[in-house]
Amino acid sequence: VQLVESGGGLVQSGGSLRLSCAASEYRYSANSMGWFRQASGKEREGVACIHRRSGGTYYAGSVKGRFTISRDDAKKTVYLRMNSLKPEDTAMYYCATGPSRAGGMCELSPPDYSGWGQGTQVTVS
Repeated sequence: VQLVESGGGLVQSGGSLRLSCAASEYRYSANSMGWFRQASGKEREGVACIHRRSGGTYYAGSVKGRFTISRDDAKKTVYLRMNSLKPEDTAMYYCATGPSRAGGMCELSPPDYSGWGQGTQVTVS
């Protein structure tokens, strides 16, 4: 296992959580890392990504302004800080490694990502 997610849980609407994705040396060297989520009965969707070299970030419109992706190179860990949580944020959250795009940017197309972790469940009541 090269990516391990943690930090999920049950939280009330309006609350906050911080997810962590601990990566192996190999996985952390990828061009970008992203957070994705999959709600029951729905397709997996991108949430946020961060480019390894530029630090550039990209967010899905549904979470922009509420979620923040960050990284700690010393710990080889990527975080997802989630504020103002809503019931529609309920899903299994996954991290994965992905490609680089022009200008040191990242993108959120699930087929372009690999090395999926086991996920961490977030439930907002």
